Amino acid sequence: MRVVVVEDDAGVAGAVVDGLRAHGFPAVDHLSHGLDLLTSHAGYDAVVLDIGLPDVNGYLVLRQLRKVSTVPVIMLTAEGDELAVVSCLRAGADDYMVKPPRLGELAARLEAVVRRRQTTESAPAMVVTGDVAVDLGARSVEVAGLPVQLTQKEFAIARVLVERAGVAVARDTIMDEIWGEKTPSTSRSLDVHMGALRAKLNRPGLIATIHGFGYRWTR
Repeated sequence: MRVVVVEDDAGVAGAVVDGLRAHGFPAVDHLSHGLDLLTSHAGYDAVVLDIGLPDVNGYLVLRQLRKVSTVPVIMLTAEGDELAVVSCLRAGADDYMVKPPRLGELAARLEAVVRRRQTTESAPAMVVTGDVAVDLGARSVEVAGLPVQLTQKEFAIARVLVERAGVAVARDTIMDEIWGEKTPSTSRSLDVHMGALRAKLNRPGLIATIHGFGYRWTR
């Protein structure tokens, strides 16, 4: 797997590159400018992108990148500023870390976002369970041949589950993928949206609760 670290601070970049190589990522490159990433992203399987770059703000680089690529991106922020973090996640970042990152954790997060993206890309476009049909491409759901109107969050929860149909999915995984964070408020929001989703589908047992862990979309 080829990783690129986009960071203008040579000291931070050197530490991250060396740390990732030490943690099992032998092919790690370094770029100091955001525009260089936009012209070379196709050669990489994952990106570690700093927000504060000398030519173009990392957030803007991410927005441009997402127009042409789904490569997994972990953002590096100087501090855990909530607005910056939320903006990056909404712009398409897969994860974020505060600088200086703990290198073992960064390596693990890279493995996780790449694995998650591979799972998503290999998922079928249509998942049919009994008389419930979820079309991931069209973002539509039918029950017994009739359309069911889901909110954005309700469909996002359904998508996370049907992409892993038959597999138990942790609550933390759902919150990470949909809200980008695990907090008491996002946990409560998950409960509310899950209840609404189940009510609209009206198929008891379709979404099983794995107590103390998460949920499973029944095959």
